[in-house]
Amino acid sequence: MFSPEGPSLRELAVQALSSVERGYDLLAPKFDHTPFRTPDAVLDAVGSLLRRTGPYDAGLDLCCGTGAGVEVLAQVCRERVTGVDFSAGMLDVAREQAGPTGPPVSWVRADARALPFAPAFDLVVSFGAFGHFLPRELPGLFAQVRSVLRPGGRFAFPLVAPPRPGSPGYWTLLVFDTVMRVRNALWRPPFVMYYRAFRLGDVRRELTEAGFRVELHALPEFGRRPDGSPRVRLVMARLPG
Repeated sequence: MFSPEGPSLRELAVQALSSVERGYDLLAPKFDHTPFRTPDAVLDAVGSLLRRTGPYDAGLDLCCGTGAGVEVLAQVCRERVTGVDFSAGMLDVAREQAGPTGPPVSWVRADARALPFAPAFDLVVSFGAFGHFLPRELPGLFAQVRSVLRPGGRFAFPLVAPPRPGSPGYWTLLVFDTVMRVRNALWRPPFVMYYRAFRLGDVRRELTEAGFRVELHALPEFGRRPDGSPRVRLVMARLPG
C-alpha cells in the first residue's frame, strides 16, 4: 500500500494516536506517498468533467491537504484559487509544491466547519476528506459550503461506490472502521476517520436540505459495477441563481 518514501509503521501508529490535526501535521511530508492521497486518475477525470461545465472565476478546495485538488481548480478557474485546510503541516507542503503557472493561489488555515470567507466562490471542490466528519456534522458542513458560494455556485466532489457486501473491499473497510471506533472509545483525543460513514443517500438528502440542487455524473473512466451502476460518480450540487 505504501511506497518506500511513505511513512513507517511506527510513524503511522504515532499519527493514529494523535488528534486529526496533529496526525496530519506529522504525516504531511510523506502524505503524497500514501494511498490516502486522491489518485491522479480521479483528479484527471474530475478535472475533465469540470472543464466541460466551466469555466469558473474563483475556486475553493475544501480540506485541500497537500494541494492536489488546487491543481484541478487551476485548470478551470480564471481569476483565483484558494486552498483551505486545518493542518499547518499539510499547507506547508502544498505551498512548497504549488506550480508557478495558472491563476493566483492562496492558502488558508481554517476548519471546514467554520469557514472564514464571504460568498466569494463559484466552485468548491473536495477530495477524500469526508471520512473525517461524522454524519451529524454534514448539515453544518454543507451550510458552510453554501455560505461561501455565490448564487449559482457549484459544490463538486467524487464519490466511489461502496464495495459489494461480502467482498474483500467490504470487509477491509468494515474492519478499518471498527478498529477506529474501538480506538476512539479507548483513547483521547479522537481521530475521526470512517470510510463507511459518507453514504450517497444521506449526502443527497443533506445537500437538498441545505438548498442545493443535486446532479450525479458518472465518471466513465472507472467503468461500471456488475449491476450497471457507476464505480465512481461526481456529485455536483448547485445553488439557485
